[in-house]
Amino acid sequence: MGDTVELLFSYGSLEGGELQLDTFGRVVHTETDVLPGYTTSLTRRPDPRIAERIGPITQRELRRTGDPRDKVIGTVLRLSEAELDAADDLVGPPFYRLPVTLESGRGAWVYVVAAP
Repeated sequence: MGDTVELLFSYGSLEGGELQLDTFGRVVHTETDVLPGYTTSLTRRPDPRIAERIGPITQRELRRTGDPRDKVIGTVLRLSEAELDAADDLVGPPFYRLPVTLESGRGAWVYVVAAP
């Protein structure tokens, strides 16, 4: 097969099978992992692109603290490059994607909110 596998750490809406099916055309295999040095907070600005696809949901924003005691539990999605691009299109501003190292030692992408 030879396709590159991209790991995406999800801590919110992309963990759900309905949004995965709508975004990727399939339910993605996931594994639990932890992102150290980050916290989440609930957002007051629901993303209309996600609400349009699956209805209104409460979204969380990820923020880096740098404190290893802070941890976010989430799931790792195994995606193709095209699926990662589809996730980028879905999430969009004010979020951006950056590489992180998970507690398991694996490298993955994650979406964080841009600083105001």
